[in-house]
Amino acid sequence: MGLWVIFMTSLIMGFSGAIVPGPLLTVTINESLRRGARVGTQIASGHALLELVLVVAIFWGVGTYITWPSVKGTIGIVGGLFLFWMAYGILKQSFHSAALELSGKVTEKGLRPWVAGITVTASNPYWFLWWATAGAGALMVAAGQGVLGAISFYVGHVLSDYIWFILVAFTVSRGKRLFTPMVYRMVLGVCGLFLVWLAIYFIYSGASSLLLLKS
Repeated sequence: MGLWVIFMTSLIMGFSGAIVPGPLLTVTINESLRRGARVGTQIASGHALLELVLVVAIFWGVGTYITWPSVKGTIGIVGGLFLFWMAYGILKQSFHSAALELSGKVTEKGLRPWVAGITVTASNPYWFLWWATAGAGALMVAAGQGVLGAISFYVGHVLSDYIWFILVAFTVSRGKRLFTPMVYRMVLGVCGLFLVWLAIYFIYSGASSLLLLKS
């Protein structure tokens, strides 16, 4: 398998994961409404930085530990609690008068977008699970071409994230002028409730994994 094939395969594979609705997409929509289109690049950069760390770890054989029930369970519970905290901030904003800031004024409250890219990614146990299974398998195939193969795989994968989240941020930011204050609050409310559902699901899944250890 040549480097170009590895790159294109990883790019397509990355899109299949990036476009699935999840906490990172929800935060991208929320931050794009608040700060503008630039957050797409910043959130994707934080996400890509954490993925670089994980790719290096998997390349050196650490990825198998992620599948341990104790690790999965801990990540699920801690990640769910973090998403609860983010959901609280978004829902609070949806009821706050600051939600009327649709005239182009940017608010800088909350996590910086690149930090959000890291923390929201790290809060998702299924992101770890994907890399420990499908991602690790594809990475090991790419590593058959040595370090350049692994680099080609990583670049293709993160490029899909950059393309998708920049597109989402640009589209949402451009469409901001179409949002009335009520619609804006509704969008924030939906994003917040979606994070609440994910938080509950992550905590439930994490607790289930930990309980399996005791049975």
